[in-house]
Amino acid sequence: MCEQCSVADEDRPDARISRRTLIAGLGLGAAVAGATVFASPASAATLKNGAWCNPALGYFPSGGHYGASRPGGAHAGQDVTNSTGTAIYAASAGTVVRRQWGGGLGGRTGYAIVIAHGNGVYTYYGHLSVYRVALNQRVSTGQRIADMGASGNVTGPHLHFETHTGGLGSTVNPVTYLAARGVDLGGGWSRLDPGARGARVRTIQYLMNQRGYGLVVDGYYGSVSVSAVKRFQSARGLVADGQVGPATWPKLVYSLSAGANGNHVRALQTALNKHSAGLAVDGDFGSVTNSAVRAYQSANRLVVDGNAGAITWRALVG
Repeated sequence: MCEQCSVADEDRPDARISRRTLIAGLGLGAAVAGATVFASPASAATLKNGAWCNPALGYFPSGGHYGASRPGGAHAGQDVTNSTGTAIYAASAGTVVRRQWGGGLGGRTGYAIVIAHGNGVYTYYGHLSVYRVALNQRVSTGQRIADMGASGNVTGPHLHFETHTGGLGSTVNPVTYLAARGVDLGGGWSRLDPGARGARVRTIQYLMNQRGYGLVVDGYYGSVSVSAVKRFQSARGLVADGQVGPATWPKLVYSLSAGANGNHVRALQTALNKHSAGLAVDGDFGSVTNSAVRAYQSANRLVVDGNAGAITWRALVG
């Protein structure tokens, strides 16, 4: 952890996330060229609109929470612990406005990135080991921007993640901020309400089409897609509220492996592309898609088996 985060972590000796560790609550039984390396109920008016995602997989270390007491003041973010090299993703679309030691902000150390999202909203990613984006680069939600590290004043590798509203320097609790936007920073399934847009909506539409619903895959969770999801929920004994969240995702996804073919594979490829895989969305789980699944699992410290099961899906759509 960091100077702001410096509380010794004794919670877990191994940062790799095991299948057993992650299976609870699921509802179902790499180097980049050019990288710089360093040592609620659904509602049409919703913040759960697909614009935000989980920036990193890991666990919350003891004392790494927002507001925790520090010698220099309250902890300004939430720590997410995993091993060095774990993928870091843009929590939302925006522009990289800081790419420097401590993000150019007081009280922070280590290589860091700050992304401006507009309307006075910023996110901060600290203690990085690798930069994968350039200063002033425009990034998309879920794009890989960096690797987790232990740069600066830390006791071990982790992401120090902050959310700023009302201007850079005005922090809010990132756990509750993301939760209001349908994202579980602790690694759970995302929540999308009617009106959402983006890659996760296309993923839902492909998964529904595998079941014969015949939706237009346009990335908009409008009335037609919502109606189809409500019918799907009702048929499976779920609350038919149209929200695709922790109750619906596990019923919706498929366990996929090499050789599969169909719209469910297109859903998988779409979800992987949200995280910079660059796949052709052709519905064929061939060698290229298999390699992409394995690379994603490795980068996020999941079991690398090439099988897109509940754990991998939960990470991809988180």
